[in-house]
Amino acid sequence: MNPSTAQARVLVDELVRNTVSHVVLSPGSRNAPLSLALFDAAAAGKLSLHVRIDERGAAFLALGIAARTGRPVALVCTSGTAAANFHPAVLEADRAGVPLIVLTADRPPELRAAGANQVIDQHALYGGAVRYFDELAVAERRAGQNAYWRSQICRAWNAAYGEWRCGPVHLNVPFREPLVPDGDEEWYEPLDGRPRGARWTELPDFGALPSFVVPSARHGLVIACDAGVRAASEWAESHGWPVIAETGGLGLGGATAISGGPWLLAVEEFIARHKPEQVLCIGRPTVFRQVQQLLSDASVEVLLVRPDSDWPAPAHNVRQVGQWFDEPTKPADPEWLARWQRADAAATEAVRGTLAEEPWPSGLRVAAELVAALPRDSLLVVGSSNPTRDVALVGGLRPDVLVHRNRGVAGIDGTVSTAIGAATVHRGPSYALLGDLTFLHDANGLLTGPAETRPDLTLVVLNDDGGGIFSLLEQGAPEHSRSFERVFGTPHGADLAALCAGYRVPYTLAGTLEEFRTALRPRPGLRVVEVRVDRSRHRGLHQRLRSAVASAVRALP
Repeated sequence: MNPSTAQARVLVDELVRNTVSHVVLSPGSRNAPLSLALFDAAAAGKLSLHVRIDERGAAFLALGIAARTGRPVALVCTSGTAAANFHPAVLEADRAGVPLIVLTADRPPELRAAGANQVIDQHALYGGAVRYFDELAVAERRAGQNAYWRSQICRAWNAAYGEWRCGPVHLNVPFREPLVPDGDEEWYEPLDGRPRGARWTELPDFGALPSFVVPSARHGLVIACDAGVRAASEWAESHGWPVIAETGGLGLGGATAISGGPWLLAVEEFIARHKPEQVLCIGRPTVFRQVQQLLSDASVEVLLVRPDSDWPAPAHNVRQVGQWFDEPTKPADPEWLARWQRADAAATEAVRGTLAEEPWPSGLRVAAELVAALPRDSLLVVGSSNPTRDVALVGGLRPDVLVHRNRGVAGIDGTVSTAIGAATVHRGPSYALLGDLTFLHDANGLLTGPAETRPDLTLVVLNDDGGGIFSLLEQGAPEHSRSFERVFGTPHGADLAALCAGYRVPYTLAGTLEEFRTALRPRPGLRVVEVRVDRSRHRGLHQRLRSAVASAVRALP
């Protein structure tokens, strides 16, 4: 057996022993030893292999699978720019705490020094974005390497998943030729792993010894982000704290849930009278400025649960940090909760009434209709920019919906691939809401080979022909109208129907509300539903909604 084949087979076997059940592979020559070993393992039923020709899309597919399963996913490519195309997803995995084990094939050192083809410097390619990096020694024709190869996979797994915070790791693996099996199965030592399928080094799973924060206020507020929403809802209901979520009402439940939280935090008069003593923040909020303003108030104590390396602490006033939340030391004030609930009811009704008067379609109406139509136990992947704000502002309470957002670095990269990855492992209907630029940025994510799985996923594309989010920001103010379209609005005029036809993905243009509702009915397979909206209406609609909410809340006794 040649050294490259021996090493690749051992690495794949130890990945399986470390509970890695999904691997995403992009084809290449230098990673041929791993590709062949992965094919054999998948054929034997040891893992699920997903093959994608676009490395950037492959990486975000792996990210979606890992985020949805909560388990490490391995990601494999050849040398050169293939490895560089993994970088955006590695950055997202770092900031979002998603466990990825990245295996990049490489030329051996003597070929790098000779100016060989398809060579870049892959040493520590992803910098500080990974929890662990190692370049494996080039496999050689000698004994004593099996334990080393297996040990390094265990080290990588532990860094990705077994330590305090999940994240990506990177193993660079240089292979010498021959890169394919030579027909000889003999090696210098047994290549077996531990008996009974055990991993080489036993390690604890992530979160085995959690630390706790201890709330101590009568007037508290819970702010939950993404994965912490359901647990936060249960804790808040048990202890009488109002709870809001960055996803609005999606995934949020319980008697203390405040679905209109993003609206209420923007009403200055309300917050002035209802400023919490403590905020229990689960995860890292990234969407609404009003949340950041609350966290930056030096008079509010902030308790962080499961934060990433960049703590959400604008005023640097964090009181406690922990992996979970404990029993509070004081009972909550029931009147405090009741006031938040009355304001929430007023805000929700104001939003509902104002939206009902708006002509179809608008981004907010599309988001509201989509969320209302989701079957129970659906997965909703929400793109950055306007979609993540829209569903939070008008989605209402849907505790039976699971939400995923790429909010680690909040980019639009790879969102189609992420949605497909998450939907591939979700047991239930899956939907995604994306803007047109987000969709176009990862259109190649639609490319799925005939041997690959296509999940049951409906991709709703809100097409406002450009960067609609900027309409709501400072750049969208009237005084910047001369430059807005060229450098912010960036209209593209892309034909999404023709694009989907090229990828052989079913497509529907929903021009009316009834057509949209019909298009959302669950169907098997991957499909795209486009809704075209006029982004010149975004700013005015949001202003009318803010005014309606503020008036309704101010009118309360």
